[in-house]
Amino acid sequence: MSRNSKVGPATIATVGLMAGLIGAKAVAAGGFDLNRLIEAAKNEKPITIYDSTGKIVEMAENFNAKYGLKATGMKVSANSQLEMIIREAQANNVQGDVVLITDAPAALAQLLPDEFVESYLPEDMAAKIPPEFQKPLAISTNANVWAYNTEAYDKCPVSNIWELTEPQWRGKVALVDPLTKSTYTDWFNQMEAHGDDKVAAAYKAHFGQELRSEEKSASAAWVKAMAQNAPLATDGDDPVAEAVGAPGQKEPFFGLLSSAKFRDNEAKGYKLGICKELEPWVGWTYVKLGLIASKTSSPNAAKLFIHYILTEEGIAPQMKDGKLPTNTDIRMPADEPSGLMAVSDRLFGYDAATGLSDFDRREEWQDLWRTNYSK
Repeated sequence: MSRNSKVGPATIATVGLMAGLIGAKAVAAGGFDLNRLIEAAKNEKPITIYDSTGKIVEMAENFNAKYGLKATGMKVSANSQLEMIIREAQANNVQGDVVLITDAPAALAQLLPDEFVESYLPEDMAAKIPPEFQKPLAISTNANVWAYNTEAYDKCPVSNIWELTEPQWRGKVALVDPLTKSTYTDWFNQMEAHGDDKVAAAYKAHFGQELRSEEKSASAAWVKAMAQNAPLATDGDDPVAEAVGAPGQKEPFFGLLSSAKFRDNEAKGYKLGICKELEPWVGWTYVKLGLIASKTSSPNAAKLFIHYILTEEGIAPQMKDGKLPTNTDIRMPADEPSGLMAVSDRLFGYDAATGLSDFDRREEWQDLWRTNYSK
């Protein structure tokens, strides 16, 4: 699939999670029988699911109501998930039976090779999940998008990402601190590996001349220039949403944030709008993997939960936040707040062909940001 081709609701990103890349060990389905799996799960201990969104609590409760089982959803950051999974496995004291993790590079580098977790794809879902999402299993793609305040501006005030490095936007761009959220440094590395030509072309389109920089890539030059332009680096998406979307502002911030925060337009009266014409991309995506702890004492219940979240009923709470299911049979709800699907062909998709490089070069990208960041 071309990175710039039009894609459907469930295949927004070119992810390329290939079996040969990580040698993931799959839990054998062995002739899938849902009823048999349900009965086997009822004879096992309750399970706990780790996820970085609070929606996991609702999802676990829905799962319990459907199957008469006991599962507990826990909101745990991706960084904490990694530490907990490894320590629990090493201590033979598994507490998190299922992990839904957005840090795919760390899973590729740390969790799967040492078999702390395993990837399981229910056989009846194999035809519904595109191959690039199967090994290891990705349950959804998530998006971060550039946004503006629709109350303050009739249209997006920025047309090119290089504008954000200029004096008029100094101190007026908000985003999550790349030093605290690894998906951001992964994005930098992904741009350099798979989209550097477009970053360079955007520079020429905006400034009318070829980019010349002491940095080794156009992407690195842009990251450096962004850091030097004193952006507001926050500890999460909520402060970005407020800085950009809060009503009554004369000069609101321009920002980069999770598409999930567009629900605040209704909940908090925010005025967030996606910058639909921004070049070269309106945002970027990353994946959420669905993995099972190798040493779980409730493997059937864990498998059943994985099956459940691959269904529309199971993933629905997260779809409301703009999380796009990998199951191609599922369509996004028409009232999804961000309107993400209208710009699905203009998102820069995650490509796991360089997933290990993303992990290995995180410190390098953090250093580039840290040494150039200006407040």
